[in-house]
This record gives sequence, structure tokens and C-alpha cells, in this order.
Amino acid sequence: MPLHIIALGNEKGGTGKSTTAVHIGVALTLAGFRTAMLDLDSRQRTTARYLENRVAFAARRGLALATPDHITIADGEGAEAELALRLEQAAAIDFLIIDTPGRDSALARAALARADTIITPINDSFIDFDLIGEVDPETFAVKKPGFYAALVFEQRQARARHDGGSIDWVVLRNRLSTLEARNRKRMGAALDQLSKRIGFRQLPGLSERVIYREFFPRGLTLLDRGALEDFSISHVGARAELRALLAALNLPGWDPARLPE
Repeated sequence: MPLHIIALGNEKGGTGKSTTAVHIGVALTLAGFRTAMLDLDSRQRTTARYLENRVAFAARRGLALATPDHITIADGEGAEAELALRLEQAAAIDFLIIDTPGRDSALARAALARADTIITPINDSFIDFDLIGEVDPETFAVKKPGFYAALVFEQRQARARHDGGSIDWVVLRNRLSTLEARNRKRMGAALDQLSKRIGFRQLPGLSERVIYREFFPRGLTLLDRGALEDFSISHVGARAELRALLAALNLPGWDPARLPE
């Protein structure tokens, strides 16, 4: 299987970008794919820290936790050349997951331009929506694409020039409320309108659950059932969401049967 690059990108913090990245990375590793991860935010290093915590927790408890290989690339002079080198070295693996920084940079743009799949998590808020589209304050109809949508459009063009490839852009609605609130309906209508205009898929992502906040210090994920001492019905529902997301991403070679129960 040729290398498939997944880039998670959003210039808004607090959308669950790194949590989503790690869950996808661990799921692909558990499913038997050769998987690696790049963290391009050398200051926060959220994804790298998450996986370091995972390795340390497994060592303390004597556990065997599937963990993708991971490195951090520092932004600055020579960063784009290092990224290009890492992409060449990744040709022998199945999936490379890149967590881009929450800011615009030449390094982030270079990563997006080489992606096969771009995942943009957003919260169900018009504050987050403003990144990809501006709406009329009275009708909530979309007026024009936002600055991040323009950035992704440019990287799609760059990818087409580079090798003639295309990028599947997925907007992930994280932290969806279980209540059918008016805001949720308006967000859905605006996303439907914008997706037809600029070409992205929208998928439900990870709901707002307290369990995610407790995973990071131990580096755990929903898929580590044997290590979750307080496994509950809330975990069951969240695992179902994650499995649905993985199936909907339409990643090459993905088969739900490859993922352990």
C-alpha cells in the first residue's frame, strides 16, 4: 500500500486536534498498519507529549500499549527541508499522521500541501466556523469562505501541481451536543451550504466527554480497554463514535474487523 498522509490542521485552539490525531494514530497501529506521527508544534508538543506519556505509563505498569513512532520538527530555518526528508523516509510505512501547529507557517502549509487527507476539527460554534466561512449575522447564511478555507484551497492547488494528486478535506464536528439545539441546526445548515461551495466532507467527531480530559497524563485512548480501570458506559458510547469516524474517513485498506474489540 502506498504511503497515505493525514494532516490535522486548524488555527483555532481547543478543538480536540491532538486528541483526534493520537486516537487515529493508535487505532491504525492497533489495526496492524505501519504508522508514524509528526508533531510540527515544537513549542506546545501536545501530540508528542501525549505519546511520551503513553510510553512512560506503559513502562510503569508493565503494559504493552500499541504506540506509533513519533518525532517533532521544530519550525524555523531548515524545517521544510527536514519535513521533505521525513516524508521520503516515510515511504516504507502505510500512514503518516501530521499534527500541524495552530498557526499559519510555511512548515504547516508544506505539510498540508503533501497530505492525502486533511482533517479540520471544529467545535460546534460560529466562532470556530469563522475560520472556514463567514455568515450573515441575521440569517446565518454563508457569505464567503474564511481564511483557513482559502489556505486549504491554495494547498490543494499546490498538491495538484506537485504530483497531480487530490486532497480529501474533512471538517470534523467535535464536541457535538447531544441536544438538538438551535445552534446545532444552524451550524449544520451553514456547513452544508459551505461544503457544496468549496468542497469538503463534514463528519461527526468526538463528543464532549470528561473522559478525554483524563487520558492525556497517562497517554491513554479509548482503545486501551485493558488499561482503563474505570471503564464505563460512557467509554462504550465514545468508542462507538471513534469507530464510526474511522470508517467514515475512507482510509485505504481500513477494515473495522482489523481493530480489536
